[in-house]
Amino acid sequence: MSEILILQHAEFEGPGFFGELLREHELPFRVLRLDRGEALPGTLEGIRALVMMGGPMSVNDEDQYPWLGPEMALIRQAVTTGLPTLGHCLGGQLIARALGGTISRNPVKEIGWHAVEKTPAGMDSPYLHALLQRFELFHWHGETFSLPEGAVHLLGNENCTNQAFSIGGHVLGFQCHPEVTARMVRDWCCDMAEDLESLSPAVQTPQTMQQDLESRIQGLHETARAIYAPWLARVHAGTT
Repeated sequence: MSEILILQHAEFEGPGFFGELLREHELPFRVLRLDRGEALPGTLEGIRALVMMGGPMSVNDEDQYPWLGPEMALIRQAVTTGLPTLGHCLGGQLIARALGGTISRNPVKEIGWHAVEKTPAGMDSPYLHALLQRFELFHWHGETFSLPEGAVHLLGNENCTNQAFSIGGHVLGFQCHPEVTARMVRDWCCDMAEDLESLSPAVQTPQTMQQDLESRIQGLHETARAIYAPWLARVHAGTT
């Protein structure tokens, strides 16, 4: 049976709520730990979808992280062959860079709960049709991607112009983090505490991020469920 391959880049940035959804949908998946030296597959044989999680490294640090180049080659192969492909934060940047986009420092570091807004193109996107024009997502990034050729710009906000894009009916890339759980937010506030020393007005304190956390996470997961639904339908349609 084919499986969804999830590429994880850091100890504390696993599939989170997205993994819970895959279990709900009874879609088998395997997490490959690139941060632990696990090797990328040479081909996509037996893989029905490719998913990239986040990470604290930069996509531009190929000398420091030698798996970045092969990972982007695998992404190009997935996109070219029409395989459902999904990227979260670093994962979205990997998709963008693999397809010819650039990764650069965002005007501000953006960490915490911030609203995003549909672009004109996003208004017509099946990924967003069930959502309001402006809604809240969770963020943790200092870099951003440019849109690769053929990408549809879906979301942006005052902190970061490019928050999400799609390509065709099978590729979805996020700069934001719809997959986080309450535990992940708490862990990140500890494990990446140095990021919170930034003077950026878009960086929230741990106290602010964790205020009413369970309620905010519940709302985030309702939003994430709606965004992921068309992508998961594509995976189901290709199930063998």
